[in-house]
Amino acid sequence: MINTFRFKTISDFHKYCNLPKPEHPLISLVDYSNVNYPTDTKEIKWIQEFYSIGLKRNVNEKFNYGQQKYDFDEGVLSFIAPNQVLQIQINQNVEVNASGWLLLVHPDFLWNTKLGKSIKKYDFFGYAVNEALFLSKKEELNLEQLLKSIQQEYQSNIDKFSESIIISQIELFLNFAQRYYERQFITRKINNHQILAKLEELLNLYFDDNGILDNGIPTVTQIANDLNLSPNYLSSTLKIVSGQSTKQHIQNKIIEKAKEKLSTTDLSVSEIAYELGFEYPASFSKLFKNKTNISPIEFRQSFN
Repeated sequence: MINTFRFKTISDFHKYCNLPKPEHPLISLVDYSNVNYPTDTKEIKWIQEFYSIGLKRNVNEKFNYGQQKYDFDEGVLSFIAPNQVLQIQINQNVEVNASGWLLLVHPDFLWNTKLGKSIKKYDFFGYAVNEALFLSKKEELNLEQLLKSIQQEYQSNIDKFSESIIISQIELFLNFAQRYYERQFITRKINNHQILAKLEELLNLYFDDNGILDNGIPTVTQIANDLNLSPNYLSSTLKIVSGQSTKQHIQNKIIEKAKEKLSTTDLSVSEIAYELGFEYPASFSKLFKNKTNISPIEFRQSFN
Protein backbone atom coordinates (compact mmCIF):
# COMPACT_ATOMS: atom_id res chain seq x y z
CA MET A 1 0.00 0.00 0.00
CA ILE A 2 1.32 3.44 -0.94
CA ASN A 3 1.79 5.86 1.94
CA THR A 4 0.09 9.18 1.30
CA PHE A 5 2.10 12.23 2.27
CA ARG A 6 0.51 15.52 3.25
CA PHE A 7 2.43 18.69 2.55
CA LYS A 8 1.00 21.37 4.80
CA THR A 9 3.51 24.01 3.80
CA ILE A 10 5.57 24.90 0.77
CA SER A 11 8.65 24.29 2.93
CA ASP A 12 7.51 20.67 3.43
CA PHE A 13 7.45 20.16 -0.33
CA HIS A 14 10.86 21.78 -0.80
CA LYS A 15 12.37 19.53 1.84
CA TYR A 16 10.84 16.37 0.39
CA CYS A 17 12.12 17.17 -3.12
CA ASN A 18 15.64 18.08 -1.88
CA LEU A 19 15.22 21.74 -2.77
CA PRO A 20 16.68 24.75 -0.94
CA LYS A 21 14.46 26.38 1.66
CA PRO A 22 11.89 28.66 -0.05
CA GLU A 23 12.74 32.35 -0.09
CA HIS A 24 9.14 33.21 0.85
CA PRO A 25 7.05 30.93 3.11
CA LEU A 26 3.82 31.37 1.12
CA ILE A 27 4.95 31.52 -2.53
CA SER A 28 7.74 29.84 -4.44
CA LEU A 29 8.79 29.38 -8.05
CA VAL A 30 10.66 26.09 -8.40
CA ASP A 31 12.95 25.18 -11.28
CA TYR A 32 11.54 21.75 -12.13
CA SER A 33 14.94 20.48 -13.30
CA ASN A 34 16.06 20.73 -9.66
CA VAL A 35 13.20 18.62 -8.28
CA ASN A 36 14.53 15.30 -7.01
CA TYR A 37 11.93 12.83 -5.87
CA PRO A 38 13.20 10.03 -3.60
CA THR A 39 15.01 7.33 -5.62
CA ASP A 40 13.96 4.44 -3.41
CA THR A 41 10.34 4.33 -4.53
CA LYS A 42 8.44 3.64 -7.74
CA GLU A 43 5.28 5.42 -6.73
CA ILE A 44 4.52 8.57 -4.78
CA LYS A 45 1.15 9.78 -3.55
CA TRP A 46 0.53 13.05 -1.77
CA ILE A 47 -1.97 15.73 -0.78
CA GLN A 48 -0.83 19.34 -0.67
CA GLU A 49 -2.44 22.26 1.11
CA PHE A 50 -1.44 24.85 -1.48
CA TYR A 51 -1.98 25.67 -5.15
CA SER A 52 0.46 24.31 -7.69
CA ILE A 53 0.84 25.48 -11.29
CA GLY A 54 3.18 23.32 -13.34
CA LEU A 55 4.73 24.40 -16.64
CA LYS A 56 6.68 21.27 -17.56
CA ARG A 57 8.47 19.81 -20.54
CA ASN A 58 10.57 16.75 -21.37
CA VAL A 59 9.13 14.66 -18.55
CA ASN A 60 9.30 11.01 -19.57
CA GLU A 61 5.97 9.46 -20.56
CA LYS A 62 6.53 6.76 -17.95
CA PHE A 63 5.48 9.34 -15.40
CA ASN A 64 1.84 8.61 -14.64
CA TYR A 65 -0.59 10.84 -12.82
CA GLY A 66 -3.23 8.62 -11.28
CA GLN A 67 -4.08 6.11 -14.00
CA GLN A 68 -3.23 8.46 -16.87
CA LYS A 69 0.03 8.39 -18.82
CA TYR A 70 1.16 11.85 -19.71
CA ASP A 71 3.71 12.99 -22.28
CA PHE A 72 5.46 16.27 -21.47
CA ASP A 73 7.62 16.45 -24.60
CA GLU A 74 6.21 19.92 -25.31
CA GLY A 75 5.25 22.70 -22.96
CA VAL A 76 2.26 21.64 -20.90
CA LEU A 77 0.49 23.56 -18.15
CA SER A 78 -1.37 21.84 -15.31
CA PHE A 79 -3.13 23.16 -12.22
CA ILE A 80 -3.62 21.54 -8.82
CA ALA A 81 -5.81 23.00 -6.08
CA PRO A 82 -5.28 22.47 -2.34
CA ASN A 83 -6.26 19.04 -0.99
CA GLN A 84 -6.28 17.29 -4.35
CA VAL A 85 -4.57 13.90 -4.45
CA LEU A 86 -1.58 13.57 -6.78
CA GLN A 87 -0.08 10.19 -7.56
CA ILE A 88 3.07 9.72 -9.64
CA GLN A 89 4.50 6.46 -10.93
CA ILE A 90 8.20 6.72 -11.69
CA ASN A 91 10.13 4.56 -14.14
CA GLN A 92 13.49 4.31 -12.43
CA ASN A 93 15.12 2.71 -15.49
CA VAL A 94 14.65 5.76 -17.70
CA GLU A 95 16.73 8.90 -17.43
CA VAL A 96 15.11 12.17 -18.50
CA ASN A 97 16.11 15.82 -18.58
CA ALA A 98 12.95 17.27 -17.13
CA SER A 99 12.60 21.02 -17.19
CA GLY A 100 10.05 23.72 -16.52
CA TRP A 101 8.62 25.51 -13.50
CA LEU A 102 6.36 24.93 -10.51
CA LEU A 103 4.61 27.92 -8.99
CA LEU A 104 3.48 27.08 -5.45
CA VAL A 105 1.05 29.46 -3.75
CA HIS A 106 -0.35 28.90 -0.27
CA PRO A 107 -3.98 30.02 0.24
CA ASP A 108 -2.83 32.23 3.12
CA PHE A 109 -1.00 34.40 0.58
CA LEU A 110 -4.34 35.12 -1.09
CA TRP A 111 -6.27 35.60 2.14
CA ASN A 112 -8.60 38.60 2.19
CA THR A 113 -7.84 39.51 -1.44
CA LYS A 114 -10.07 39.68 -4.49
CA LEU A 115 -8.20 36.76 -6.08
CA GLY A 116 -8.58 34.68 -2.94
CA LYS A 117 -12.35 34.93 -3.40
CA SER A 118 -12.41 34.56 -7.20
CA ILE A 119 -9.79 31.88 -7.81
CA LYS A 120 -12.49 29.20 -7.75
CA LYS A 121 -13.94 30.64 -10.96
CA TYR A 122 -10.97 29.17 -12.84
CA ASP A 123 -12.40 25.76 -13.66
CA PHE A 124 -9.04 24.36 -14.75
CA PHE A 125 -8.03 23.90 -11.09
CA GLY A 126 -10.59 21.07 -11.17
CA TYR A 127 -9.33 19.46 -14.38
CA ALA A 128 -7.56 16.12 -14.29
CA VAL A 129 -3.84 16.29 -15.01
CA ASN A 130 -4.36 14.48 -18.33
CA GLU A 131 -6.63 17.41 -19.32
CA ALA A 132 -3.76 19.88 -19.10
CA LEU A 133 -3.14 22.80 -21.42
CA PHE A 134 -0.83 22.24 -24.39
CA LEU A 135 1.04 25.43 -25.21
CA SER A 136 2.49 26.89 -28.37
CA LYS A 137 6.05 28.12 -28.07
CA LYS A 138 4.86 31.73 -28.02
CA GLU A 139 2.32 31.00 -25.27
CA GLU A 140 4.91 29.11 -23.27
CA LEU A 141 7.41 31.98 -23.43
CA ASN A 142 4.74 34.48 -22.39
CA LEU A 143 3.76 32.45 -19.30
CA GLU A 144 7.37 31.71 -18.41
CA GLN A 145 8.12 35.43 -18.45
CA LEU A 146 5.20 36.05 -16.09
CA LEU A 147 6.43 33.36 -13.71
CA LYS A 148 9.88 34.92 -13.61
CA SER A 149 8.33 38.35 -12.96
CA ILE A 150 6.50 36.87 -9.96
CA GLN A 151 9.76 35.40 -8.68
CA GLN A 152 11.63 38.65 -9.19
CA GLU A 153 9.01 40.53 -7.17
CA TYR A 154 9.05 38.24 -4.13
CA GLN A 155 12.87 38.10 -4.23
CA SER A 156 13.02 41.91 -4.06
CA ASN A 157 12.84 43.86 -0.85
CA ILE A 158 9.31 43.35 0.40
CA ASP A 159 7.29 46.54 0.80
CA LYS A 160 3.61 47.46 1.11
CA PHE A 161 3.09 47.09 -2.66
CA SER A 162 4.74 43.66 -3.05
CA GLU A 163 1.75 41.46 -2.24
CA SER A 164 -0.72 43.33 -4.45
CA ILE A 165 1.75 43.36 -7.37
CA ILE A 166 2.39 39.60 -7.08
CA ILE A 167 -1.32 38.83 -6.80
CA SER A 168 -2.01 40.96 -9.89
CA GLN A 169 0.67 39.02 -11.74
CA ILE A 170 -0.83 35.67 -10.67
CA GLU A 171 -4.28 36.82 -11.79
CA LEU A 172 -2.85 37.91 -15.15
CA PHE A 173 -1.20 34.51 -15.51
CA LEU A 174 -4.52 32.75 -14.77
CA ASN A 175 -6.38 34.94 -17.27
CA PHE A 176 -3.87 34.07 -19.98
CA ALA A 177 -4.30 30.39 -19.09
CA GLN A 178 -8.07 30.81 -19.43
CA ARG A 179 -7.59 32.34 -22.89
CA TYR A 180 -5.24 29.56 -23.99
CA TYR A 181 -7.62 26.86 -22.72
CA GLU A 182 -10.44 28.35 -24.77
CA ARG A 183 -8.13 28.34 -27.78
CA GLN A 184 -7.42 24.67 -27.13
CA PHE A 185 -11.13 23.84 -26.94
CA ILE A 186 -11.69 25.59 -30.27
CA THR A 187 -8.73 23.99 -32.08
CA ARG A 188 -9.86 20.56 -30.90
CA LYS A 189 -13.32 21.14 -32.30
CA ILE A 190 -13.69 17.68 -33.89
CA ASN A 191 -12.81 15.91 -30.67
CA ASN A 192 -15.08 18.20 -28.66
CA HIS A 193 -18.04 17.54 -30.95
CA GLN A 194 -17.39 13.83 -30.44
CA ILE A 195 -17.70 14.44 -26.69
CA LEU A 196 -21.05 16.16 -27.30
CA ALA A 197 -22.26 13.20 -29.41
CA LYS A 198 -21.18 10.72 -26.71
CA LEU A 199 -22.98 12.79 -24.10
CA GLU A 200 -26.21 12.60 -26.12
CA GLU A 201 -25.83 8.82 -26.44
CA LEU A 202 -25.22 8.51 -22.73
CA LEU A 203 -28.21 10.66 -21.77
CA ASN A 204 -30.44 8.61 -24.07
CA LEU A 205 -29.28 5.46 -22.28
CA TYR A 206 -29.94 7.01 -18.87
CA PHE A 207 -33.43 8.16 -19.79
CA ASP A 208 -34.51 5.04 -21.71
CA ASP A 209 -35.47 1.58 -20.48
CA ASN A 210 -36.39 2.73 -16.97
CA GLY A 211 -32.83 3.82 -16.29
CA ILE A 212 -34.02 6.81 -14.28
CA LEU A 213 -36.36 4.70 -12.18
CA ASP A 214 -33.51 2.34 -11.32
CA ASN A 215 -30.69 4.84 -10.85
CA GLY A 216 -32.21 8.30 -10.43
CA ILE A 217 -31.35 11.44 -12.38
CA PRO A 218 -27.69 11.25 -13.42
CA THR A 219 -25.36 13.72 -11.76
CA VAL A 220 -22.71 15.78 -13.53
CA THR A 221 -20.05 13.66 -11.80
CA GLN A 222 -21.62 10.39 -13.00
CA ILE A 223 -21.80 11.64 -16.57
CA ALA A 224 -18.20 12.88 -16.49
CA ASN A 225 -16.96 9.58 -15.06
CA ASP A 226 -18.74 7.65 -17.81
CA LEU A 227 -17.02 9.86 -20.39
CA ASN A 228 -13.61 9.52 -18.64
CA LEU A 229 -13.39 13.26 -18.07
CA SER A 230 -13.35 15.47 -15.00
CA PRO A 231 -16.64 17.29 -14.31
CA ASN A 232 -15.05 20.73 -14.75
CA TYR A 233 -13.36 19.86 -18.03
CA LEU A 234 -16.55 18.34 -19.44
CA SER A 235 -18.61 21.42 -18.60
CA SER A 236 -15.93 23.75 -20.01
CA THR A 237 -15.82 21.76 -23.24
CA LEU A 238 -19.60 21.74 -23.59
CA LYS A 239 -19.84 25.48 -22.97
CA ILE A 240 -17.49 26.11 -25.89
CA VAL A 241 -19.23 23.64 -28.22
CA SER A 242 -22.87 24.19 -27.28
CA GLY A 243 -22.97 27.22 -24.98
CA GLN A 244 -24.41 25.08 -22.17
CA SER A 245 -22.99 23.25 -19.16
CA THR A 246 -23.37 19.53 -18.42
CA LYS A 247 -26.12 20.32 -15.91
CA GLN A 248 -28.05 22.24 -18.55
CA HIS A 249 -27.75 19.32 -21.00
CA ILE A 250 -29.15 16.97 -18.35
CA GLN A 251 -32.04 19.36 -17.70
CA ASN A 252 -32.73 19.70 -21.44
CA LYS A 253 -33.03 15.93 -21.71
CA ILE A 254 -35.46 15.89 -18.77
CA ILE A 255 -37.63 18.50 -20.50
CA GLU A 256 -37.48 16.62 -23.81
CA LYS A 257 -38.68 13.41 -22.14
CA ALA A 258 -41.28 15.29 -20.12
CA LYS A 259 -42.78 16.85 -23.26
CA GLU A 260 -42.90 13.44 -24.89
CA LYS A 261 -44.78 11.92 -21.96
CA LEU A 262 -47.10 14.92 -21.55
CA SER A 263 -48.10 14.82 -25.22
CA THR A 264 -48.31 11.05 -25.82
CA THR A 265 -49.50 9.51 -22.52
CA ASP A 266 -52.29 9.94 -19.99
CA LEU A 267 -49.90 9.86 -17.05
CA SER A 268 -50.47 12.53 -14.42
CA VAL A 269 -47.87 15.23 -13.85
CA SER A 270 -46.94 13.53 -10.56
CA GLU A 271 -46.46 10.16 -12.30
CA ILE A 272 -44.31 11.74 -15.00
CA ALA A 273 -42.25 13.51 -12.35
CA TYR A 274 -41.68 10.18 -10.60
CA GLU A 275 -40.71 8.41 -13.84
CA LEU A 276 -38.18 11.17 -14.53
CA GLY A 277 -36.50 10.70 -11.16
CA PHE A 278 -38.12 13.48 -9.12
CA GLU A 279 -39.07 12.77 -5.52
CA TYR A 280 -41.32 15.82 -5.39
CA PRO A 281 -43.63 16.76 -8.32
CA ALA A 282 -43.33 20.44 -7.37
CA SER A 283 -39.58 20.32 -8.17
CA PHE A 284 -40.32 18.87 -11.59
CA SER A 285 -43.02 21.48 -12.31
CA LYS A 286 -40.69 24.29 -11.25
CA LEU A 287 -37.90 23.08 -13.56
CA PHE A 288 -40.34 22.61 -16.45
CA LYS A 289 -41.71 26.13 -16.08
CA ASN A 290 -38.23 27.64 -15.75
CA LYS A 291 -37.20 25.95 -18.99
CA THR A 292 -40.37 26.44 -21.05
CA ASN A 293 -42.15 29.43 -19.42
CA ILE A 294 -45.32 27.36 -19.05
CA SER A 295 -46.41 24.72 -16.56
CA PRO A 296 -46.67 20.99 -17.46
CA ILE A 297 -50.49 21.28 -17.33
CA GLU A 298 -50.46 24.26 -19.71
CA PHE A 299 -48.15 22.39 -22.09
CA ARG A 300 -50.47 19.37 -22.11
CA GLN A 301 -53.55 21.56 -22.68
CA SER A 302 -51.92 23.02 -25.81
CA PHE A 303 -52.30 19.57 -27.43
CA ASN A 304 -56.04 19.33 -26.69
